[in-house]
Amino acid sequence: MIPADPNMLFCYINTGLRDKYEDLEDMASSEGFDVREITDRLEAAGFRYDSSAGKFIAGGSKEP
Repeated sequence: MIPADPNMLFCYINTGLRDKYEDLEDMASSEGFDVREITDRLEAAGFRYDSSAGKFIAGGSKEP
């Protein structure tokens, strides 16, 4: 189950990316969630996906 709270979601996603999945798309496929929905929710809470680091980080602005 995907956490509703944005801070818990941030931790949940980053833990999965660190421990189990190669990238966000791999995790989304395995866990059954939509990448765009998760990215939008986390960006609204002040996080952004850093593809070079393979995790969400603080700073809601999108990558250039």
